[in-house]
Amino acid sequence: MGTKTVDETAGKTDLDKVDEVAKTEATENTAVDGDATAVDDPAVDETDAETCADAGAVEKDGPTGVGQGAGAVVSAGLGIVSLTGSWVGTVASARESLIGQLETSSSSNVATLIEKGYGNAWHATALWGGVFALVALIVGVVVLARPAFGAPGRPQAPWIKSVAWAGVALGVIGLLLAVLKYTDVLLGLPSTG
Repeated sequence: MGTKTVDETAGKTDLDKVDEVAKTEATENTAVDGDATAVDDPAVDETDAETCADAGAVEKDGPTGVGQGAGAVVSAGLGIVSLTGSWVGTVASARESLIGQLETSSSSNVATLIEKGYGNAWHATALWGGVFALVALIVGVVVLARPAFGAPGRPQAPWIKSVAWAGVALGVIGLLLAVLKYTDVLLGLPSTG
């Protein structure tokens, strides 16, 4: 029986020693930090909050250029649509053609049939192409001019400039072609007499 008591006492002593070592290490770690500041110290929490706020401000500080990039791509896309045609222009052309056929009769002369049936439809297509070209031109110019009104010292990405210039160029070409088609300088209606 005596042996068991010694073993149990020895076991308790070892556990007590482990607890004392852990408490000592915790006390030493606190003493190494200098002042024994508590974790719930308001000054420490305030400093951490300011550091986190400053880090967030740095991340949100300047524009990322996503809007400018999207505007440049939209400008180039609208420029392409102005050259190739759009669903709106096709519908407007078909509508004008139908209205022209309804307004003319079989006894009308050929010039009137061509003008009302095809000329108005051609002008509607040119008009909608010009609208898309003008919007492409405006969006491209706005994207190119945006850095002048934005954050100083933040250069615009080269690919944004390139795509915006492409949109401006396509818009100018589309607008020029639309004006030439609308005035019948380019691919005008055939003469009837």
